[in-house]
Amino acid sequence: MSACVPTRVTDSHQNRTKRAPQPHSPPPPPPHRFRIAGADVSAAIAVFLIALPLSLGIALATGAPLQAGLVAAAVGGLVAGRLGGCPLQVSGPAAGLTVVTADLIHRYGWRTTCAVTVLAGLAQLALGCLRVARTALAVSPAIVHGMLAGIGVTIAVAQLHIVLGGTPQSSVLANLRALPAQLADVHPADVAMSVLTLALLLLWPRVPGRLGDLMRKIPAALVAVAGATLTASLTGLSLAKVDLPSWSSHALAGLPEGPALGIAAAVLTTTLVCSVQSLLGAVAVDKLVAGQPGLSARVGRSDLNRELLGQGAANIVSGALGGLPVAGVAVRSSANVRAGAVSRNSTMLHGVLVLVAALLMVPVLELIPLASLAALVMAVGIQMVSLHHIRTVTRHREVLVYAVTTLGVVFLGVLEGVLLGVTVAVGVALNRLAHTRITHDEKEGVHHVHVRGQLTFLAVPRLSRVLHLVPQGTHVVVELDGSFMDHAAYESLQDWQNSHTARGGTAELTGRRTGVRDTEPGRTESESTPADPATGTTGAMSGTTTEAPARTTADAPTGAPTTSTACRCHPWTPWRNHQCDPRRSTPADGHPAEPTDQPRDKPTDRPAPGTAEPSTPGTPSTPPHPGTGTHPDPDPDPGTTATATATAGSQLARGISAFQRDTAPLVRGELARLAKEGQRPSQLFLTCADSRLVTSMITSSGPGDLFVVRNVGNLVPPPGEESGDDSVAAAIEYAVDVLRVRSITVCGHSGCGAMQALLNSEPGGARTPLKRWLRHGVPSLERMADDDRPWARLAGRAPADAVEQLCLTNVVQQLEHLRGHESVDRALREGALELHGMYFHVGEAQAYLLTEADGGGLFDGVGVADMSA
Repeated sequence: MSACVPTRVTDSHQNRTKRAPQPHSPPPPPPHRFRIAGADVSAAIAVFLIALPLSLGIALATGAPLQAGLVAAAVGGLVAGRLGGCPLQVSGPAAGLTVVTADLIHRYGWRTTCAVTVLAGLAQLALGCLRVARTALAVSPAIVHGMLAGIGVTIAVAQLHIVLGGTPQSSVLANLRALPAQLADVHPADVAMSVLTLALLLLWPRVPGRLGDLMRKIPAALVAVAGATLTASLTGLSLAKVDLPSWSSHALAGLPEGPALGIAAAVLTTTLVCSVQSLLGAVAVDKLVAGQPGLSARVGRSDLNRELLGQGAANIVSGALGGLPVAGVAVRSSANVRAGAVSRNSTMLHGVLVLVAALLMVPVLELIPLASLAALVMAVGIQMVSLHHIRTVTRHREVLVYAVTTLGVVFLGVLEGVLLGVTVAVGVALNRLAHTRITHDEKEGVHHVHVRGQLTFLAVPRLSRVLHLVPQGTHVVVELDGSFMDHAAYESLQDWQNSHTARGGTAELTGRRTGVRDTEPGRTESESTPADPATGTTGAMSGTTTEAPARTTADAPTGAPTTSTACRCHPWTPWRNHQCDPRRSTPADGHPAEPTDQPRDKPTDRPAPGTAEPSTPGTPSTPPHPGTGTHPDPDPDPGTTATATATAGSQLARGISAFQRDTAPLVRGELARLAKEGQRPSQLFLTCADSRLVTSMITSSGPGDLFVVRNVGNLVPPPGEESGDDSVAAAIEYAVDVLRVRSITVCGHSGCGAMQALLNSEPGGARTPLKRWLRHGVPSLERMADDDRPWARLAGRAPADAVEQLCLTNVVQQLEHLRGHESVDRALREGALELHGMYFHVGEAQAYLLTEADGGGLFDGVGVADMSA
């Protein structure tokens, strides 16, 4: 990945000059010879060993010539691998296309099926040129999983007949009707080879110990088919085996023959299944690659439109050469990534190996029993009915869509089943939008009105009836448990609230998500109004609630402003933080200031992180607080300080109360388990004490995941230089030697006040605790000042200023300090520990990982990994 190396900023303290770029670029280097990395070669061999038996098995399941599976595998590796937008995705004949292809062969014959494949490839090219690949991913996951499950059931039922020694019928119903007769006419030899294949397939990956680790390097599919083949050859059993006719008699594509509407429907179905399966496979590969930072920096994210173009080209070539339809295959792609592939060369080399096998290994391939291939494909079909997917759609209340799609594909066909699934999904969505449950009950004198579902004009009559059952002058809590409210419902709820409070009652509006609520009358917060219909959120804070209503004048602390003018700090949510500064709620003149809901990063609120606040001429500027980038108040007013302290104390109490009410019940079981078993974190996370860095949020971690060490400037003092403060070294030793963490991450951040103070430090002066601590950052400053060492850099852009450059350099330098600790050095030599560098840009909410530690270091941005099962 290319990186934008910044031009070095002139440093007033170091008197350094900028490095001017050369007026002319050097001549391009001579072209390098084509080389294939060793990791790509080993990955290609592993994928080839999986693809060879599966390609033959899928061709057998469709009723196509067995060579067609090999043609599709070779073309998928060479053409889609070279032209596709997902370098590590392996394409070829896919089990998801088995039912579609088998139906086409049964209806129109093999040559017309090849023509349909070519036309489907042309359609994919058109869709890729229109750049609609992302739109295809808008299909509900329940429909996609249901389609694959239906195809899996169809495959398994059909292959069961071959496993028993018979011949499959044209449909699932026909196969089910013929199953009793087939069970009465079982061929023992076929059943024995099928059982042996399934046993090896299931047991091979489960062999324990070091022997199992070595054995798992050979794919289970290859072992299963090879074991059955060897057994059949040694025992001399009479079995139907693979028959590969001469390539000279291989049938190529012909002109499509059949009704125009039928051919058009076949092309549409093939295009749909090929495209959706390939795009979902590309997204799944991106997810696997994202889990390996070094690989993600080298490979990058998939270009889905280019992937669609590559798949279209592969289908055109495969169909023209008499091959099966081509699509991305999840099993082979995941095996490719896990085998260590680093480029598209592994995919292409696998295609070459398949081609060589198809030309030179025909005598060996013809020893494979058909029953063994059928058992292999039947196992693949059973695995397509995923229990994980069923649990997921059940949790999201989409099991009806999943079931209808599955049954539609099984009994009607793929296209018909998908259309049925889409229809049911739209119906379910409309039902959820229109169906709202409104209940009313009374507990200890408080009336609770619970609105569950989307609040639209259709629910206004029921809402009005329930609200008018509430007696006048009572306290009411209206709980809005939904994500949308239209204008009619908004006005109805607001009119009722105004009417109820005018008659002496109180109304409290809350949402499902935790946040701020308020009581009536005398409401002082915008959250006391209903949800805004434009956003579908309750009040200004999306329906969040606090433990108690706003304090009145009677219970406010002495010197504090009344509720009408008090500082209104809202609890933290994922979208916004406390939107006011307690020091500014009461100005120095003693008159309370008007409350403001202005975000912190506005110019009128506070300076940007890492910048100095403007000072008047003749007034010395105060250095920023390390870790915050903000300046302390040089002369705080005593009354303001008392108010701020009281506000902070009440805020802390409210936060603890909210935790006990909302969060503690959810995490109590997990914390009890951790208390019983002890902590076993996977990594040590060393970062700055800056309040804007919420480690659990930016790492999506929970209790027991991270062993966190925080200090000013995320510094790691070298061994022997702590001067009486061994806290960081003790934490490192405890994490590595006792907790046995597997990785250590040093995380810096933008706008670091410690780095700003380090840049602005002057020699001499009082040796304060802060200055004594920041001496551990001097090596970072010296590293940045060294012209002979490359600078740490960000991929894609230059550092914004000298502070950001020092923040990046500091991460690299502290990793070097970390390696000097004895426990870390020992664990690294034993291969039991990994070190990672990380940089978090606060203003952009963007994390960067150190992907190249050599030289200055390259920090690469972490993107959003699309999830797809």
